[in-house]
Amino acid sequence: MDWTEERITELKRLWSEGFSASQIAERLGGITRNAVIGKAHRLHLASRPSPIQRQIGERRQRARPSVRPAAMRVAPAEAVRTAPPPPAVAKASAPPPPKNFRAGPIDYSSALTLSDRHCHWPIGHPNEPGFHFCGAPASSGRPYCHAHCQVAYRKTDDAAA
Repeated sequence: MDWTEERITELKRLWSEGFSASQIAERLGGITRNAVIGKAHRLHLASRPSPIQRQIGERRQRARPSVRPAAMRVAPAEAVRTAPPPPAVAKASAPPPPKNFRAGPIDYSSALTLSDRHCHWPIGHPNEPGFHFCGAPASSGRPYCHAHCQVAYRKTDDAAA
């Protein structure tokens, strides 16, 4: 499809009158909505707000009541300031150290010093002094000791499913 001077003039006129790209394509015939949008863009015609957004904005404006009901009014600032603070959320405490933990000659500060038989549960933050791994005997087939397995794994429950 070629854009002739007559078609371009008609496009500009319809565009300025507020017709949608689909309506302009239908009136010009033989072109698509996207072709109209592309040509309008290349001609630097003034962009217009989306008709969908405009309709939504009009609906919101019409649906908005002029006076708010009492239930929707904002509470006075004094009432907000005197409200009690929300309850603090308690942090989960660390599990107790395993009963069968043996402090031995092994340095548990690096994962490289642990074997598959040792608990790999990290204790502390890696960037802080004193960081180490639990090092207690690991549960069979698990990377952690029994106490840390209780924290790390959840038992499946039929009621939870």
